[in-house]
Amino acid sequence: MSAAATRIIAVRHGETEWNVAARLQGHLNVELNDKGRWQAQCLARALVNEPIAAIYTSDLLRALATAQAIAEQSCSASARPPRLHTGLRERGFGIFAGQTYAQIAIDWPEEFRRWHARDPHFIPEGGESLFQVDARVTNTLHELASQHQGEQIVLVAHGGVMDVLYRMATRQPIETPRNWQLGNAAINRLLWTPQALTLVDWSDTRHLDASAIDEIDA
Repeated sequence: MSAAATRIIAVRHGETEWNVAARLQGHLNVELNDKGRWQAQCLARALVNEPIAAIYTSDLLRALATAQAIAEQSCSASARPPRLHTGLRERGFGIFAGQTYAQIAIDWPEEFRRWHARDPHFIPEGGESLFQVDARVTNTLHELASQHQGEQIVLVAHGGVMDVLYRMATRQPIETPRNWQLGNAAINRLLWTPQALTLVDWSDTRHLDASAIDEIDA
């Protein structure tokens, strides 16, 4: 492996009640639910022996709580405490934030159509377009990964951020429909170099399987 490469473990935060209700969270602070806290602990145990040079996290509570669980159990002293970065925040949904998908379709039918169609230019009032999110996440990735060449870092963020990273690594346009998983607390592995982002493994949830947890606890 080139010394210029940075290994990245990218994870979406654990589950929240708003995830269950299909309610958009955006930049609003929503805490993990009981399942989400359990997922964060399972994730932390799965990564406990990973060499981690740093943990970077969105400053939103659901991501920060997930990152803190990883840091508390990590064997790498450099993983503590998690470092906050607003560039890892979820997409800003503006007036959509706090609403369910169904309610958005009723209250803003034309806006919902453009959003659902992944119009990259569409900006919910007070929010961000797909182009803006893509640029923000891309810039953040390069900023953080370039500081840890030859090392491994953890990025704890949100579904929208995971989506951008997957598209970057697989050269998928931002407006194409999604057909990949963005599971809560799944482990996604990527390799960054100054030239490209490469997909190594995606949506590993074996640590959330009941039998796997039993083996960890044994």
